[in-house]
Amino acid sequence: MRLFALHPTDVLGKEIARHLNRPLDWLEERNFEDGEHKIRPMVSVRNEDVFVIHTLASDQEQSVNDKLCKLLFFIATLKDAGARSVTAIVPYMCYSRKDRRTKPRDPVTLRYVATLFEAVGTDCVVAMDVHNLQAYQNAFRCMAEHLEAHHLFINYCLREVPKGAEVVVMSPDIGGVKRAERFRDKLVQALSSDVGFAFMEKQRSQGIVKGETIVGDVQDKFVVILDDLISSGTTMARAARACKMSGAKQVHALATHGAFAENGLAVFKEESLDKVVVTNSMISCSLNEELTGGKLEILDSTPFLAEVVKKLGSGGSLVSLVNAEWF
Repeated sequence: MRLFALHPTDVLGKEIARHLNRPLDWLEERNFEDGEHKIRPMVSVRNEDVFVIHTLASDQEQSVNDKLCKLLFFIATLKDAGARSVTAIVPYMCYSRKDRRTKPRDPVTLRYVATLFEAVGTDCVVAMDVHNLQAYQNAFRCMAEHLEAHHLFINYCLREVPKGAEVVVMSPDIGGVKRAERFRDKLVQALSSDVGFAFMEKQRSQGIVKGETIVGDVQDKFVVILDDLISSGTTMARAARACKMSGAKQVHALATHGAFAENGLAVFKEESLDKVVVTNSMISCSLNEELTGGKLEILDSTPFLAEVVKKLGSGGSLVSLVNAEWF
């Protein structure tokens, strides 16, 4: 087995490799003066099962398109070099929110991205908490595995929920109801007590979000708002404000991916939010105490991702991990 991580996901990759008790394999990345680039493995990959770790989110150095192009070229290079199989471990899958046409002549970009992965010979793509699971599964013709970070958030709730508190899991929009319901069911088992459920209406058009109605009872409750992504933060902020106006005691925002794009840092100034919790799936800007006001907590996903690589590398099953029985 060979394990690579492209820059800057090599920070995450080194931690995954450490949990596997092995180093990352050596590769060369070169950027040329004209903007072109090349990446090549510096070890033999012939007849090897190869895993490549790269999260596809923009950062201060590279755009999402730069990262996607580099990953695709590297996968093709590995196949040309005789790799038996190549698995792309993509903690954050780019363009997963553009999974359908919402306006005439709209692109279905997730399907186009899937076609690119297939075209370069990718054998398996592994992503974590994509925006729409059904759309992700239907977009790919190669093997596409999906992971959920629920167990990380359950452990957080076991630690943070005050004894005797009444808990409500909330989806900030109708589209995330199924995700929040799955999490609520697992949280019921973990807490061995009843957990309420709520969701909020939401309409978004041309970047403008509307809708203020909460369906469910949050008065005097410890509210956990669950989503896949915090980008601008407006969705979480409006849901938190609505909860506090409806009498919630505490409101914690939980999301797998913390992009904090555009004005996303303003979410930490939202008085209605007591805590913002994300995983380290994205390599984003430096978030210090001054910027976050002490509200941000980052959960480590690398032991989980290392276990995924170990299972896939040995031909094992991901069922126990997908069902969040791995704690």
